[in-house]
Amino acid sequence: MASQAHVGMEQLDLGQGIQFPNSHPQYNPLDHYRPHIASLLAKITGVDPLIVYPAVSLTQTLDKGDMVVAVQALRIKGQQPQALAEKWASEFPQSDLVEKPIADGTFLQFRFKPQALLNSVLAQIFKTKKTFGQNPVFGFKDPKDPSKGRKRIIIEFSSPNIAKPFHAGHLRSTIIGGFLSHLYEAAGYEVIRVNYLGDWGKQFGLLALSYTRDGDEQALQQNPIGHLFDLYVKINAELTREKNEIKALDEEAAPLADLQKQIKAAEDAGQDATQLKSKALPLEEVARKSQDLKDNGLDEQARRYFKQMCDGDEHALSLWRRFRDLSIVRYKQTYARLNIKYDHYLGESLVKQESMDLVEKEMDDSGITELSQGAKLINFEKLLPGKPGKQLGKALVKKKDGTSLYLTRDLGAIREREDLWHFDQMIYVVASDQSVHLNQLFKTTELCGHKDLAARCSHITFGLVLGMSTRRGTVKFLDDILRDVAEHMHEVMRKNQAKYEQIEDPVAVADILGISSVMVQDMSGKRINNYHFSMDAMTSFEGDTGPYLQYAHARLCSIFRKAGIPDTEIESADLSLLTEPHAINIVRLLARYPDTVTMTLRTHEPTTILTYLFRLTHALSSSYDVLKVLGSEPKLMRARLALYEAVRIVLGNGMRLLGLTPVER
Repeated sequence: MASQAHVGMEQLDLGQGIQFPNSHPQYNPLDHYRPHIASLLAKITGVDPLIVYPAVSLTQTLDKGDMVVAVQALRIKGQQPQALAEKWASEFPQSDLVEKPIADGTFLQFRFKPQALLNSVLAQIFKTKKTFGQNPVFGFKDPKDPSKGRKRIIIEFSSPNIAKPFHAGHLRSTIIGGFLSHLYEAAGYEVIRVNYLGDWGKQFGLLALSYTRDGDEQALQQNPIGHLFDLYVKINAELTREKNEIKALDEEAAPLADLQKQIKAAEDAGQDATQLKSKALPLEEVARKSQDLKDNGLDEQARRYFKQMCDGDEHALSLWRRFRDLSIVRYKQTYARLNIKYDHYLGESLVKQESMDLVEKEMDDSGITELSQGAKLINFEKLLPGKPGKQLGKALVKKKDGTSLYLTRDLGAIREREDLWHFDQMIYVVASDQSVHLNQLFKTTELCGHKDLAARCSHITFGLVLGMSTRRGTVKFLDDILRDVAEHMHEVMRKNQAKYEQIEDPVAVADILGISSVMVQDMSGKRINNYHFSMDAMTSFEGDTGPYLQYAHARLCSIFRKAGIPDTEIESADLSLLTEPHAINIVRLLARYPDTVTMTLRTHEPTTILTYLFRLTHALSSSYDVLKVLGSEPKLMRARLALYEAVRIVLGNGMRLLGLTPVER
């Protein structure tokens, strides 16, 4: 079969030595076809092949052919595009690879010749196997000279807050970031995965107060994150009550300011102010109570504790360090279940003071900071005219007590990463509610004189998982979610006792199916869309779900087990026997996988890959009755198995790219 494919491609004129941009036929079978169509069309139109080439694009649906060219894109003036389409269709020469095109209005539709496509696509899939769809050329610093090395990209994702549970709100960042890591590795980049932990700030002061007062050492050892979470929720409820009390006291004491003015006016006029003072006394007591809560309440105690941490107090830091270490151990267990590994666990706490001092000096020297009530801030409305300034608003960079804020630490972190890794690109995978902060971060970097550095940083945004709040304690822990869906899948598997008994480790398979259902449900829509957390939606077997993909892969594996034919015999099958439209359409879809991966590199949308996989599995499931394996004539059986093997390889590649683990039973 490999030799058939080789002969088919040898007959191809790829364009008389023309170097077509981003054409890599060694990685993408369709890159044999685009230059071929462009060079033949250039001859009959007189248009430069390099103008024709980008106009050759994939059709949206296979019923419109395989590739299409819009006549207007060839920039010929003074002639009707429809007439040109008909003329060029009739003049198009005979080709080993494509049928004569069909004029469809102002478009030329091209269909690939089935046998050449079958030979070339299946040969390439069998040759490259798990790397089919990958193109390392995109990751070269210089595509013409691989010796110059690969581009380096930092992907920061997940980034939960220490001492709080890893809940479904963090799930999207983790899934999308894991997917992007696989995607850029498939494109040849050197990927550095970073988990930038929320491990610093006043909330640790609050948690330390709660632990010092209500902590239980045994509970901390048994379930550290759960115990710390309970303490966090409890003290936040107290803090809310305290803030409400301060607000009520301030409202009650509000008339005091007027009374004090009246008392002063009366005394200045030599009048008796006794009655006014008696009215003021209880209000003064209310105001004192409010001020005492402001000076010594939970919020101020937490602020002081955090200030001790910032000042290097070892007692304060030792407790914080313990919370951090226990949390990371637990996170790693959860990430392992999701096929996620990190190269570096960083965090706000690890940004060096020197780095923050450097960026603060740069901000001051650039004249972009100003003082306001003892604190330091950037007023973007003054710095940037019109809408851009209004959108960014104001950003606090230093509190009046001298403690740093998110922006200053993040500015320091960018500088440290640039010094350490000299990255070509850095992506922050963070929810849409952080867009303003990240835009402030990039704009401040630029205003400090580092325009190139800012241009290499970008924000991959996504919508929220609605209906959750850590502070209110209404969160659904991710470990609980994964446990619940795994148990649900296990129950479903038990209903087919015969197949259940064939599975070596049903609990592990149920866990993989559960994780697949969670991940696919999360990736099914566009990144920017919010969605309501729903266990029913996650565990549904209706429609396009994770379990459906897994079933499609497992069914293919089952066909090969039952057939019992060695791989070598399958891969050398006579593909000329595959003539049915079902078989041809499957191959046409398989040929599109590398293009789908390339397109996803631009969109950063997991759903692009997911939609492709569902299209492929739908075509597959509708073919089983037509392309039967068991009971068919031996040569035909091998040919059909070759087709199914190619589907299994591509389906598995796509699933792994998404971060799923394909199951075989």
